[in-house]
Amino acid sequence: MVLITGGAGYIGSQANKYLDQKGYSTVVFDNLVYGHLSAVKWGSFMLGDLNDIDQIRLTFQKYKITSVMHFAAYAYAGESVKEPEKYYFNNVVNTLNLLKVMREFNVNKIIFSSSCATYGDPIEIPMTESHVQNPINPYGKSKLMIEKILLDYSQAYNLKYAILRYFNAAGADVSADIGEEHDPETHLIPLILDAAIGKWEGIKIFGTDYDTNDGTAIRDYIHVSDIADAHILALKYIDSGGESNVFNLGNGNGYSVKEVIDISKKVTKKNITSIEEERRFGDQDKLIGSSMKAKEILGWKPKYCQLEDIIESAWKWHKGKYK
Repeated sequence: MVLITGGAGYIGSQANKYLDQKGYSTVVFDNLVYGHLSAVKWGSFMLGDLNDIDQIRLTFQKYKITSVMHFAAYAYAGESVKEPEKYYFNNVVNTLNLLKVMREFNVNKIIFSSSCATYGDPIEIPMTESHVQNPINPYGKSKLMIEKILLDYSQAYNLKYAILRYFNAAGADVSADIGEEHDPETHLIPLILDAAIGKWEGIKIFGTDYDTNDGTAIRDYIHVSDIADAHILALKYIDSGGESNVFNLGNGNGYSVKEVIDISKKVTKKNITSIEEERRFGDQDKLIGSSMKAKEILGWKPKYCQLEDIIESAWKWHKGKYK
């Protein structure tokens, strides 16, 4: 049985669905602070927080856990700068609780949800797994700390891990079962779609003076379903005896903010107003990742590589949310 921490969240719930489709038994462990119980449509559910080690133990006692997919984390980079203690306790200390219980119950396989935020400012584009890691905010630092902890645990305790560093997760389940719903929402595509629905007067563009073709920041968007698929492949890789490893998950193509807005207008057939604001501190010109390693070693083949397809899936789910 696979334990999915944070399995009521955006990416964790999609991984739960894919695991169920592949015949895995799952149990979702989530405190529902940011996750949604309505997204837990497969497997079993345990309401719990990783800050309570006894709740973790109870889950391992109740279910025969053989491996863990660890999604549970706070993930607002801006908030992490203002509230670093919140991020280090929740993301790092709570992961230590999880790892402690895994050792107690002799569970030694984990797939970890990391982030391209561990790289910091790009030195080369596209960014590979060997890119220097110098995160610029506590969120990215917390993810990097966990990566280092996993390495130490693998050497000392024979822990087997796959670390997956995402670029910009986007889109929704193509059947519109589940989708992206954060509170507060900070991701560009759902904010644009909110503007298309009429929730906002327009979409804010933070900075038009970047070193890019149209002056707006460029990001690498990868469909949430492709990310979930990579988790299944990573689990199979570890189960089959693969060595602990690190993999980027990205599209390999970059789209500027203005390009994302233009494609969203085409998909939604709505006139979406742009509101230009000053650029935010710490935002980079370009973030584009190379996923060749995941493709070569895991056999990962992303299905939704065109941004239009990604936005169409998000729009289908988004419209249903407001019915």
